[in-house]
Amino acid sequence: MDVRDLFEKGGTTMWPLFALSVLSLATILERLWFWFKTLRKEEELVASVLAASANNEWDTAAQIAKQERNRKPIGRFLYEPLKRTNPDPETFKLALEASAEEEIATMRKGDKMLESIIALAPLLGLLGTVLGLIRSLNGVKLTDLGTTAGGNVTLGISESLISTATGMIVAIFSLAFYRLFQGLIFGQIKLFRGAGNQLELLYREHWLNLKGKPLDRDNPDAIL
Repeated sequence: MDVRDLFEKGGTTMWPLFALSVLSLATILERLWFWFKTLRKEEELVASVLAASANNEWDTAAQIAKQERNRKPIGRFLYEPLKRTNPDPETFKLALEASAEEEIATMRKGDKMLESIIALAPLLGLLGTVLGLIRSLNGVKLTDLGTTAGGNVTLGISESLISTATGMIVAIFSLAFYRLFQGLIFGQIKLFRGAGNQLELLYREHWLNLKGKPLDRDNPDAIL
C-alpha cells in the first residue's frame, strides 16, 4: 500500500492529519536547532562570567556575556544586570529576574503548537474512523452478513481505522519531543537559578566593599 492509497483509504481527515504532521515536524526541527545552539559551551560561559566577577573584573564579565547575548539565552540573562552602571543590589536582582522570565518564555516557543497537535491529532483520527464506519455501514442489511457485501463492510471498517492509527502516531511523535523540550527547559531553569544566585552574591560582596561594609552571608539582604 503506497502513500496515495493510504490517504484515499484513510478518508478526508488524512489531509488535516498530514498538515498537523508537517507543522509538528517543522516545530520540532526548529526547536532542535535552537537547543543545539543554546546548549553548546553554555557552562563554560557561565564559569567565565563568574570567574571574572569573582576577581572584581566586572567590565570583563559584562564583555564576555555581551559577546554571547545574540547566540545564547544564558548570555542575555547574565548581560542584562551586568550592562548597568553600578546598580544597587536590589536593582541588580530585579534585572536578573526580569531577564530570566523573558528568556524562559522564549524557550517555551513552540509549546502551544505541539500541545495543540497532541490534542487534535487523535481526535481527527477518531473522526476519520467514525466517518469511515458510517460510510461502510450505510445501507448494509442483516441479510448481507456472511455474504460478499458483508466482507466488503469488514474491509471498509479495517480501512477506516487507518486514520485513527495515523492520528495516534502523529500525537505520540509530537508528545515524545514535547517531553524532551520540557526537560531541557527545566534544566535551563536550574542553570539560570544557580548562575543568577552566584552572580548576585558576588555583586553584593562587590557592592559592600565599595561601601566599606562586611557581608552577612547568612542574610545577604541585610544590606538593604
